Amino acid sequence: MGRGKIEIKRIENATNRQVTYSKRRTGIMKKARELTVLCDAQVAIIMFSSTGKYHEFCSPSTDIKGIFDRYQQAIGTSLWIEQYENMQRTLSHLKDINRNLRTEIRQRMGEDLDGLEFDELRGLEQNVDAALKEVRHRKYHVITTQTETYKKKVKHSYEAYKTLQQELGLREEPAFGFVDNTGGGWDGGAGAGAAAADMFAFRVVPSQPNLHGMAYGGNHDLRLG
Repeated sequence: MGRGKIEIKRIENATNRQVTYSKRRTGIMKKARELTVLCDAQVAIIMFSSTGKYHEFCSPSTDIKGIFDRYQQAIGTSLWIEQYENMQRTLSHLKDINRNLRTEIRQRMGEDLDGLEFDELRGLEQNVDAALKEVRHRKYHVITTQTETYKKKVKHSYEAYKTLQQELGLREEPAFGFVDNTGGGWDGGAGAGAAAADMFAFRVVPSQPNLHGMAYGGNHDLRLG
């Protein structure tokens, strides 16, 4: 018994539709190869499935472009003429936009103003004023942002300086050192005056070497109090 005829209509089930497409595509490709070998024909097949997958077959003696060229010659028309005309229109439109922009730039720089009417000049002036305000606003925004950034850097540097000061044990008050009074005692009179003259204020710098035993003016030894 032969197979029953299948009604040619769209298969509603997506899975069955894809399976049928795959099987029949394979059959068509096989027939195309056979036709190419048996009849020395130039065959080209292009197919797109419902899911957008692309499949093609072309005889080994040619390519798809060659088939399209022969097709255009056979029917006396061009497949690309419409697309070429659309590209030409798009190119012409872009050229017009570019020319208008260049003219507007020159006019904003004070050139090519002779052909403008009063209303056009006034509109150009308003556009320039609006652009100037926008540039000024942008400039002030950049300056404000940079100022805030620098303030933060200065504050951070000051905090780092205070922290380093605390770590090194620096003090704001000067330290006092005393020396022996070889000219008299500390019991008043000239001795007291001489002792007062031998009192010096100095600031200790941690990075300096030990100051004990170093001479400081005359024959007095400098000692830390």
